Amino acid sequence: MSLRINDTAPDFTANSTKGEIRFHEWLGDSYAIVFSHPRDFTPVCTTEFGVVAQLASEFEKRNTKVIGVSVDSVEDHEKWQHDIEQVAGTPANFAIIDDSTLTVAKAYDMLPADYYLPTEGRTPQHSATVRTVFIIGPDKKVRLTMTYPMSVGRNFAEILRALDAVQKTDGAPLATPANWVPGQDVIVALALDDKAAEEKYGKLDFKLPYLRFAKDPA
Repeated sequence: MSLRINDTAPDFTANSTKGEIRFHEWLGDSYAIVFSHPRDFTPVCTTEFGVVAQLASEFEKRNTKVIGVSVDSVEDHEKWQHDIEQVAGTPANFAIIDDSTLTVAKAYDMLPADYYLPTEGRTPQHSATVRTVFIIGPDKKVRLTMTYPMSVGRNFAEILRALDAVQKTDGAPLATPANWVPGQDVIVALALDDKAAEEKYGKLDFKLPYLRFAKDPA
């Protein structure tokens, strides 16, 4: 069964480019982005990991750790990091997991439907992890998931925006509207009545009785 919002993210122990990682312990009180990719030394994956490397300071500002997952060995990851740096212009210093046993891929349901075909006639392509993304909270709960086919590179600006929205609304009676970016007005949840909402967030902008906007609280 696939992971759902608010499920506890499966714990695991794995070797990585940063040494052995015990996931829940490694996460600590941070958020995490866990993202899988099909294979090292492939074109789309190299561009994606390059972008993640370029965004390292942005994730750090958001108290967020990033970890990549694929079926390749740590030795291959370390060789591939040189290619990533060449493309990105900056080192890929985040952890990349050796999941050659598919332990993490199976626990997080990162495999395509083809993986579950009968073994006869199945190729390594069928075992390649699809492009999944998980945002995990400090409480080890799944906050957000995204899944892309192997042929479509991810938009990490959107992943960063989604992380901002998750952190903005986590534990607060707020939601973010379509296309929201930090600094724009947010939606006040109906858990607060109008009086309580205005006491907490200031003057509201009523679009509809059930759609109330407030200034983005800093």
